[in-house]
Amino acid sequence: MILRRTALIAMAGMVLAGIPPVVAKVKQSAPLRMFDSDHDGSLDLQETKNAALALFDKLDRDKDGTLDRRELAGRLSIREFGASDPDHDGSLTKEEYLAVVELRFRAADPDNDGTLTASELNTKAGKAVLRLMK
Repeated sequence: MILRRTALIAMAGMVLAGIPPVVAKVKQSAPLRMFDSDHDGSLDLQETKNAALALFDKLDRDKDGTLDRRELAGRLSIREFGASDPDHDGSLTKEEYLAVVELRFRAADPDNDGTLTASELNTKAGKAVLRLMK
């Protein structure tokens, strides 16, 4: 608390003296810049689902409202696809697709804070989420 107060006082003094303070800019990863709609430096579940829905619509070439294994283009393994298709009709609806996205999101969020940071997205689980978003 004292350190923060000291830094704020120093910055205020610089501004009053006409010296613009230099503020370090936090570098975000490309996926964060692309999908972080509230610009808070992390992805929450809704931001992740929004990106996944946009990809779903892009991948749904025949516009039938579902994705088959061909349309998914390797984003899910055969085993993962089978587990994600509870009605075993050979395709995923948006709801089924979003269920997979949510499972992967939760797996990539080990601290259970409801957000994915750049470092969490850079893990194996984080990269699995990204495959369903871009």
